[in-house]
Amino acid sequence: MALPRRRKLHYHRLGSLVQVASAISGTLLLLFAFLSFFFPSPDESEHFHLRHRQTSFNAVVKDSVSDRNSVFKIPSTGGKLDRDIWSSKNAKFFYGCSNASARFAKAEAITHPTRYLAIATSGGLNQQRTGVSVIMDAVVAARILNATLVVPKLDQKSFWKDASDFTDIFDVDWFISFLSKDVKIIKQLPKRGWRTWTPYTMRVPRKCSERCYLNHVLPVLLKRHNAVQLNKFDYRLANRLDTDLQKLRCRVNYHALQFANPILEMGKMLVQRMRMRSKHYIALHLRFEPDMLAFSGCDYGGGEKEKNELGAIQKRWKTLHKNNPDKERRQGRCPLTPEEVGLMLRALGYGSDVHIYVASGEVYGGEETLRPLKALFPNFYSKDTIATNEELGQFLSFSSRMAALDFIVCDESDVFVTNNNGNMARILAGRRKYFGHKPTIRPNAKKLYRLFLSRNNMTWEEFSSRIRTLQKGFMGEPKEVRPGRGEFHENPSTCICEDSEAMGKLKADSRHKKHRKLDDSSRKDVMVSDDQNDYDDNDVPEWPDLDEDEDEEEEDESGSKEKHLSNVTGSDYGTVISDEPELEAMLSD
Repeated sequence: MALPRRRKLHYHRLGSLVQVASAISGTLLLLFAFLSFFFPSPDESEHFHLRHRQTSFNAVVKDSVSDRNSVFKIPSTGGKLDRDIWSSKNAKFFYGCSNASARFAKAEAITHPTRYLAIATSGGLNQQRTGVSVIMDAVVAARILNATLVVPKLDQKSFWKDASDFTDIFDVDWFISFLSKDVKIIKQLPKRGWRTWTPYTMRVPRKCSERCYLNHVLPVLLKRHNAVQLNKFDYRLANRLDTDLQKLRCRVNYHALQFANPILEMGKMLVQRMRMRSKHYIALHLRFEPDMLAFSGCDYGGGEKEKNELGAIQKRWKTLHKNNPDKERRQGRCPLTPEEVGLMLRALGYGSDVHIYVASGEVYGGEETLRPLKALFPNFYSKDTIATNEELGQFLSFSSRMAALDFIVCDESDVFVTNNNGNMARILAGRRKYFGHKPTIRPNAKKLYRLFLSRNNMTWEEFSSRIRTLQKGFMGEPKEVRPGRGEFHENPSTCICEDSEAMGKLKADSRHKKHRKLDDSSRKDVMVSDDQNDYDDNDVPEWPDLDEDEDEEEEDESGSKEKHLSNVTGSDYGTVISDEPELEAMLSD
């Protein structure tokens, strides 16, 4: 009797153990499945994030645009920062200076009475206001040749198909009058007897220097009845010029070129309406139009549909080479998506209450593409939303005039954000430096690429901290761009002067504060070595990323010495140039 009872008890215990083991095994299997789902292998994780980034601008945004990973929660506020997000640090110590020196002769003394220079641009005024370097270089070229400049002609048969002429965009009388002491300018060539003077047409080499003009163009002017027209006048003057010629460029760009009154009045009204909504606003040059994306050759995760649509646009340009999308993105040549721009701005301290004006044409993907950005910044405007069709009526048929309106609103903004490095962005960057170093944010796309790719693997705090670190040097601060970098109209270093007196006071105050700190420390019996008590100018705290040795001493107009930035500039962007007009226009902006 005892043996069967013990055997039954043994089987009962064994069954219980099997049940427990089964339960544990099942639990472990469920846990493994859970971990595999939420923590994939490194290769799978990278593939997931790449796919997520490529399709992010088509995703429907909910709950304050929080990502799939609940750790990455985007706040609605910009957080507390140790800087003023609406102004550039130390901007008050720098100012625009473009007056001619005493040795710069008046136009009436040097202009040859029967020597005329005409200029024909390519790309239309839609490119030439945003690529205003063409016009200022035309003025400088006429000065080099001691010639009278004929108001530049605009290409009205380009990609933009805009019939606007110079006088439709600019105040031509002001242009002629303001520059009268520098260069003689007329509206059209004079008649020779009963005939219109027909100039000899030619082209000059790209980045042609002062000597180049004297060697190539002047002999033709002397032989060809003193009238020459330079065609396709894009990038036809060197960056490296005499200081007075560089300052002439600045007088043209920042003072002589004023928009025609209808454009100016409409632009002022748009700015006023933005100011009525908020004390501060950001202007964003989004550049996410289909033609821009097609030209960039980048892949935004739209599959075959995107490939076919953008591929059809690419066929417009016979000389456009096919690019490797991944390589282009790694090199920082792809515009950020609207969502990525929004995330960058939030990380830089701009909360959801900030008002944004978007200067853009038709955005690829329409409202679906813009939805993440609008979710981050609901106060979202464009000229079409703050003005009626009736008010915009006289401008709607002219792309150059519509671009001029955007230019004004961007120029007057508290912060300007560019999503590409086209001519409008470069001209505005230089202009904002000249008029007070207003913040101009350019995404550090090359470094931001991987950060956006891996953002789901970090907290928002880590992400925003990395953004702020990577954007140092891309915020439009004084001396941020080293003299000699970029095109002159983007970095007009010759025309930016430093207030030496105020700077000296800043250094003196810094030394005083440092001494006072050390005195306080000594009272607390803190040992300070002798070598720490010897101070000179090198001990004074300087601004971040400043190179003091880049400055040069020059004599200003009054004879007193001021600190000027170097006037030597050179391309730092690997600008590609083409003889194809439509491609030239896209390259410009």
